[in-house]
Amino acid sequence: MATPVHRNASLSIMSVQGFVLVGFGGGAETQALLFALILALYMVTILGNLTMIVVITLDAHLHSPMYFFLKNLSFVDLCYSSVIAPKAMANILSSSKVISFEGCATQLFFFSLLATTEAFLLSVMAYDRFMAICSPLRYPVTMCPKTCARLVLGAYCGGCLNSVVQTSLTFQLPFCSSNRIDYFYCDVPPLLQLACGSTALNELLLFSFCGFIIFSTTLVILISYGYITVTILRMHSGSRRHKVFSTCGSHMMAVSLFYGTAFVIYAQPGAVASMAQGKVISVFYTLVIPMLNPLIYSLRNKDVKDALQRLRQRHSLVQKGGK
Repeated sequence: MATPVHRNASLSIMSVQGFVLVGFGGGAETQALLFALILALYMVTILGNLTMIVVITLDAHLHSPMYFFLKNLSFVDLCYSSVIAPKAMANILSSSKVISFEGCATQLFFFSLLATTEAFLLSVMAYDRFMAICSPLRYPVTMCPKTCARLVLGAYCGGCLNSVVQTSLTFQLPFCSSNRIDYFYCDVPPLLQLACGSTALNELLLFSFCGFIIFSTTLVILISYGYITVTILRMHSGSRRHKVFSTCGSHMMAVSLFYGTAFVIYAQPGAVASMAQGKVISVFYTLVIPMLNPLIYSLRNKDVKDALQRLRQRHSLVQKGGK
């Protein structure tokens, strides 16, 4: 898998043609348990996020900016868990656990793109709630369909920029010491541990880029919810206050889960060295959070529950009509 590297000549970027994803290790029983766990998480993730996308698309009552962003969040969650889970399950069943150089680069690119896009989307959703609650009269004009589409496009562009930088710089490094990745998917911190060249620039950029993204998006979220909290406390209607708290509470729960784990993995200087801790947190970050998001937004959101009820009633009427 590894080819010789001649240090007197130009260092070959392709010093490794493939990697071995070590995963979690353990015996056959442990591997079977891990496979069942990942499969269960992934199936619930697919079902939950597809349901959100279908419900929001089919129900006219949910054709608003908030649910437009939520539908995009569900799409991102569905995609980025799909970048990780199928390969992780395949590796558990495989004896070689090999991923090609190109496959590893592709997985890192799409994972980084989608995870960064989710960070931007969560801040966009906070700004949307700020406009809806604090400036309700300007909201329909400010958050028009064209603006919403541009905000989502901007989130994807930001994700793409970060992904291109991280992936290109990571795979320019020479991997000549080992090809065994002590992780269950290709990510920047475990790949940097395999490099035989200097990784100081990569670690600096990882910390800087991810730190900036987490800090800037968190700042938008905190400022938005600061204004939202003040506005809610000034409301006289108890029922309206409860509805707003319920909607915003769902979003804050999703934000806390996502940013908390992202900070531990990427935005602290010692993150690259703490692989054992990172593996466990990454399971939560890549598989559990995409599964929880649709549950958080559907179980705590009356509009979504009402839309699900309307779709069930419509389906029942169609079935009765068919008979």
